[in-house]
Amino acid sequence: MKFCCVALVLITFQSTSYARTVHHSSRAVSDPAYSSALAAANRFLHAWQNEDHEAGIVMLADSARQNLSADSLQTFFSPGADAAYEIAHGQRLKAGEYAFPLVLFSSSERNAEGKVEGKAEIKGPRRCKLVVIRDGKSDWAVEKLP
Repeated sequence: MKFCCVALVLITFQSTSYARTVHHSSRAVSDPAYSSALAAANRFLHAWQNEDHEAGIVMLADSARQNLSADSLQTFFSPGADAAYEIAHGQRLKAGEYAFPLVLFSSSERNAEGKVEGKAEIKGPRRCKLVVIRDGKSDWAVEKLP
């Protein structure tokens, strides 16, 4: 009898010591558009990192394109060879619109005209945000450059 009681206490102790509260994100259930917005933001940042001007510009919303000069787009999509980014958990601003906090790292040195020259210089990280909006039935567009 003594052995049975000790075994029961051990089993109870072991099962409660490993018990954890599992936190499930309700975002996936309540907001199915989040993952596609995040994927669009990631594609845009990948174009920026690889200096793929064409792919990045195609992803801009019409309103964003109208507010940017060709020179500013050229400068933005020329971050340098060691460009990198960090994208954090986004926030739904309203239906079909998300903001993603970013940290951008670039390594190019530019002259007054915005052209890359000389040795590359690592710039400090730049904190900003990327806003993506639903553009059509299943497409996403970048509303504002970071």
